[in-house]
Amino acid sequence: MKKSTIWAIAIVMGLSFLGLLFMQLSYIEEMAKMKKEQFDESVNRSLYQASRNLEVNETLRYLEKDVNETERRAFRQDSVMTRSGKLNDVVQHSHQYAVSGKDGTVYSSFQLKTITTKPSAVPKAIILRSDKNTISEASKSLQEIVRNRYVYQKTLLDEVVYNILYTASDRPLKERINFRLLDQDLRAELLNNGINIPYHFTVSTTDGREVYRCPDYTDEGEAYTYSQILFRNDPSSKMGVLKIHFPDINSYIFSSIRFMIPSVVFTIVLLITFLFTIIVIFRQKRYTEIKNDFINNMTHELKTPIASISLASQMLNDDSVTKSPTMMKHLGGVINDESKRLRFLVEKVLQMSMFDKEKAVFKKKELDLNEMVEGAAHSFSLRVEHTGGKIYTDIEAVNSKIYVDEMHFQNVIFNLMDNAVKYRNPDKPLDIYLKTWDDDEHLYLSVRDTGIGIKKENLKKIFEKFYRVHTGNRHDAKGFGLGLAYVKKIIDLHKGEIRVDSEYGKGTCFVITLPVIKD
Repeated sequence: MKKSTIWAIAIVMGLSFLGLLFMQLSYIEEMAKMKKEQFDESVNRSLYQASRNLEVNETLRYLEKDVNETERRAFRQDSVMTRSGKLNDVVQHSHQYAVSGKDGTVYSSFQLKTITTKPSAVPKAIILRSDKNTISEASKSLQEIVRNRYVYQKTLLDEVVYNILYTASDRPLKERINFRLLDQDLRAELLNNGINIPYHFTVSTTDGREVYRCPDYTDEGEAYTYSQILFRNDPSSKMGVLKIHFPDINSYIFSSIRFMIPSVVFTIVLLITFLFTIIVIFRQKRYTEIKNDFINNMTHELKTPIASISLASQMLNDDSVTKSPTMMKHLGGVINDESKRLRFLVEKVLQMSMFDKEKAVFKKKELDLNEMVEGAAHSFSLRVEHTGGKIYTDIEAVNSKIYVDEMHFQNVIFNLMDNAVKYRNPDKPLDIYLKTWDDDEHLYLSVRDTGIGIKKENLKKIFEKFYRVHTGNRHDAKGFGLGLAYVKKIIDLHKGEIRVDSEYGKGTCFVITLPVIKD
């Protein structure tokens, strides 16, 4: 599949997942907003009703007080009137109350109630004469009674209202409000509106002076504070302000959208899984390209020694070629060298296959790193000097004992120097610097060269299997891309670390860290 096709599928699927996630988050946000608006409306309605209850309670207190005072100042007048008829005698009892002021003046009177009794026919119904005016007269009598009662009650209520208007507002808020009863009203009204979470409230004057604060008051959740004017019909300077907030408001709102959390989590998991799948696809595609490159390189690497061996064998079988001892020795040397080269290339591939299957067996023993570095420098000196350069050693390690597999660790050093030769600058001599040093915990070996260096974008990939740094149009850097992967694997299996520092155009430095041997 083409890379462009994979990218197109990835973009479409990615945008689809992101769109789905955005819609879910938008839905959650709208639900939270609606829940908050509903909560605000319920709280404001509860506060309004609680403030009305507060005013009604105050009105009832003043009404009860006024009625009690009025009854104490009232006097009663009874009258009895007898009316004779053809059928029965009717006795009418009237109870009349009059209220006098402090100066003794009667200012209002009315007929509270009329009780009609029939001594001879109780509890039978009254039998009236069949006069046409009887029903109309009874109706007018009842209307007069109701009217008088209404006038009295209205007068009494007006008197109470006037008392509240001109005397109640003169009292301080602390005396006008029963805070325990206010708390009960708030709790009851909130429950009636479906809100059953803790709350804290304060009562203050309009100019900000706090009059009351609930005992368990805290500042948590104070960002969402609701307020309600108390005694809103009083003068502004006499009004009160009720403020309430809910410490658990965020949890309350979140509880309404909690059921949406799993769907969002599953969508995110699917998105991450999809991204991981795309990454794996691109990685496998890159591995496929590297594998093809490896096959091409391996074919090229194997082709040269095979061609040399084939040419040497043809010369040996060609009777027209003079078989002098010098010629025979030369052809034998070519066959021997190219056979060793083939064996080395095959063993390199088999080693990596062996490490992939984790079947490596080390023959570890105690060795001296300083001596190993000196020996490797001596063995590799001719190849470096052939480029016009030189190998420099700087032995500073005091405790240089290491516990490693001799053959594999020597291969590590040789592979690093071999890379330096492969990626050298052809326009100037190559110098290699080998240095050892140690501290209390670790032993260090650095291999630095003056080659072409490695670009920053390639540094993180050089230890990957089959990866080879591109050298432009140059084809003299032979190999399979297994050398540094092999080095990394060996160092890791010896519980060490390797890092690389490089500046393109100036050279590269590899630093190996190994644990020291302690008694």
